[in-house]
Amino acid sequence: MDVELAQLRTLVAVIDEGTLEAAARRLHVTPSAVSQRLRALEVATGRVLVQRGRPATVTAAGEPVLRLARQVGLLVEDAGRHLDAADAGRAPVVPIAVNADSLATWALPALAPLAGELRFDLHSSDQSHTSELLRAGTVMGAVTSDAEPVAGCRVTPLGRMRYLPCAAPAFVERWFPDGPDAAALHRAPVVVFDRRDDLQHAYLRRHLTSVAEVPLHYIPSSADFLSAVALGFGWGMLPELQLTEGPGPVAAFDPDGAVDVLLYWQQWRLESAPLDRVADALVRAARASLRT
Repeated sequence: MDVELAQLRTLVAVIDEGTLEAAARRLHVTPSAVSQRLRALEVATGRVLVQRGRPATVTAAGEPVLRLARQVGLLVEDAGRHLDAADAGRAPVVPIAVNADSLATWALPALAPLAGELRFDLHSSDQSHTSELLRAGTVMGAVTSDAEPVAGCRVTPLGRMRYLPCAAPAFVERWFPDGPDAAALHRAPVVVFDRRDDLQHAYLRRHLTSVAEVPLHYIPSSADFLSAVALGFGWGMLPELQLTEGPGPVAAFDPDGAVDVLLYWQQWRLESAPLDRVADALVRAARASLRT
């Protein structure tokens, strides 16, 4: 595969910006030049790499090429900072994926001391899906529940994030006066992060033969999820790290129903000082905050 650096940069720009026109503005070239570079890269690889839509998306065949492009870009930037004094003062961009609950508790404080020297491109998703962003080449590192290393990555255990079934006291009094038995759990509303979030359903499956008719609220924000539980929208599985926060009292109604989610840090196997600094900060903070 004989490809050029400009072609790889063009692929990254198209996927990041979403259109050929926006990629052209980022690269300071014409949309025609972007199209020609992208086509030349696809000819060189023998694959269709980009689905030309709005936004443009990487194809399955394009994922390893996009990952290569980002890795090459990282190495070029690192080398440039060592060779050029002007580049040495420019903050490098570090794209990483962190699950929403970690962002809302321990991860952002860990990254804050680096914010003056690095530029973060943070992607938030459920911990069971952040590794997909790493696999697609969208990010350089990810906090994930996936212990199996993504190709070309190394894995570091972080610890266990404990989740507890929680609700506001008034909600418990109304829906669980005799405790969270099967009949009550089938009727009581549930707050769910998004359609990938299985924590609540995993708890329900312990008590119910079917969860199909349980009423659900979808609240796709960690802070708003906590607020919704505190305000009585429903019960939800909350990280124990969040239980002292929020607009009102929230407490675990079934302490024996705790679920521990093992978290890992995965990152590319590349020599990159900025990425290693991020990894070190996250690993130290996680081990200080999470259960072992």
